[in-house]
Amino acid sequence: MSTTTPYGAWNSPITPVMLAGGQISFWGLTSDGVDVYWGEFRASESGRVALMRWQDGRAEEVAPGFNARTLAHEYGGSSVAVDRGRIVASSFEDQRIYRLDGHAPRPITPEPPGPRAWRFADTIFAGDRLVSVREDHTAEGEARNELVLVDSEGAGQPVVLVTGHDFYAAPRVSPDGTRLAWLAWDHPNMPWDHTQLWTADLRGDELSNARPISSVGESFFQPEWSPDGVLHIVSDRSGWWNLYRVESDSLEALHPADREFGEPAWLFGFRTYGFLPDGRIAAKVADNGLWSLVVLEAGEARSIDLGDRTASSPFLAVAGGRIWTTMGGATEPLALLSVDPDGSFDVVKRASSTGVDEAFISRPSPIVFPTSDDTVAHGFYYPPTNPKYEAPDGELPPLIVSSHGGPTSQTQAVFNLHVQFWTTRGFAVMDVNYRGSTGYGREYRNALQGRWGDADVVDCVNAARFLAAEGTVDPARLAIRGGSAGGYVTLCALTFHDVFTAGASYCGVADISALMETTHKFESRYDESLIGPMPGARRLAYDRSPIHFADQVSCPVLIIQGAQDPIVTPDQAEVFVDAMRSSNLPHSYLLIEGEDHFLGKSETIVATREAELSFYGQLFGFEPAGEIAPVKIENFG
Repeated sequence: MSTTTPYGAWNSPITPVMLAGGQISFWGLTSDGVDVYWGEFRASESGRVALMRWQDGRAEEVAPGFNARTLAHEYGGSSVAVDRGRIVASSFEDQRIYRLDGHAPRPITPEPPGPRAWRFADTIFAGDRLVSVREDHTAEGEARNELVLVDSEGAGQPVVLVTGHDFYAAPRVSPDGTRLAWLAWDHPNMPWDHTQLWTADLRGDELSNARPISSVGESFFQPEWSPDGVLHIVSDRSGWWNLYRVESDSLEALHPADREFGEPAWLFGFRTYGFLPDGRIAAKVADNGLWSLVVLEAGEARSIDLGDRTASSPFLAVAGGRIWTTMGGATEPLALLSVDPDGSFDVVKRASSTGVDEAFISRPSPIVFPTSDDTVAHGFYYPPTNPKYEAPDGELPPLIVSSHGGPTSQTQAVFNLHVQFWTTRGFAVMDVNYRGSTGYGREYRNALQGRWGDADVVDCVNAARFLAAEGTVDPARLAIRGGSAGGYVTLCALTFHDVFTAGASYCGVADISALMETTHKFESRYDESLIGPMPGARRLAYDRSPIHFADQVSCPVLIIQGAQDPIVTPDQAEVFVDAMRSSNLPHSYLLIEGEDHFLGKSETIVATREAELSFYGQLFGFEPAGEIAPVKIENFG
């Protein structure tokens, strides 16, 4: 029998501690014969990336205590390479490459001249050597990126193979060891805007006959050599990231379709396809933001039935004739799966244990809603769900609009304790894939170019308006939340619009110009596509920076900031908060010492979710259930 209790005040089986404890994020996936290796980003261990191996039918940690996390591009990504039992990985502590297949981790790259001055990523074996992306911070100014050759036993200095471009990624050595393929791009492009695919002959310590494959302004993703030595690549030249075979200077589409076989390379080491022993190709593909696993053969794509798993992270490997990949669904968290190409599959490890009765799980519904410019945007709607409670007659639930980061990223319809934390308490959640999001083709992704802080914000505003107009949610209790670029959307929505009645920004961008002056190399020219080339777009950047208009904030805002964030530096939050304070506007501010942009420590997750729940409770007029530490709202009440 259910109890009548106001929305927001429902007692949830999902506590803030549950959000922090026992959950992992998968961090790369690679194979070595029949063995499989993957990384686990563990919030419970201060964000350590543990290296795991599946061998002889069981999972074990390689080099326990080692933190296999590179800081190249600050976001990092793939830092592990394996070959015939040999294992190397970058260490988070000093960013050197270590051998991990001995009795203790042993560094094989020289000690850098300064702390973390050399950062290695996307490393692969090339015989007895390694090819790696090195980010060099030894000189003043912008870091230098290059491809280097490293002796796998630690002899001598790394040898520079390729330099001159602003960025490098995805080095791949042909099966016979004689050819190298890689990606390169230059400012102001991001890897999803325009990249070059290069190939060269590899002889000893030198490359020869280096040349780019003909490019028509497309984004290349994941070069890969087939077992018989044919180069493959994902390209969006058709308007969709499709898979191609490289024949001399031309590309042959293997399955032309309005579907996405790739993703924006925010991290190193993304892989969405691999080669099966019988010549078929296993691949992940997205249709309107929903992912599936397929097997390509003779131009046809056969889907593998994985139940309701339509969410994915960009990791796939082939080992022992099976497909290893990460997928999830509405009631299933992301999990590492071992899949038979012809149908059956095993769940090897889940990113989290739901620990929640399915009756409490809110199922997402794909929503397409009208927005500006006579077009539509996308999202997933989660209704409040808790079988133990019902709301008083006539009460509508408060809504949380969630704005993902990136902004060239995507939200997916996957079981997520962080979403269920809200829905089990009586909140509705709208997870928005605003214009600029991935999974809907290049045209939708590029719809944010020149319109950052405009189209994405308007889409989130219109998502709230759409649900309120339908009578689904309470128009007087509309909140918006997001982190990084999603935090920027949040601050813009609260500064330049008056639809929302509360907001929470996690490490959100407040000043575009300051971001580009202080952020890391990878994103330092991102504004030129999102806003426009400088100095011509300087005024537009000013007008779309909430920091200059903080006195116009239309409702209370909770601002959470990592004190050691190198991407969105704390001064942005400080200036914004100072402006609100001087204007006597209601707000809360949490500066988290010892935290970076990811805010990934267990104690941080607990503290920030409790603060956010308390914040909404005070503003929306309910008392949160459970022992929730209250947050102080300045200039309120």
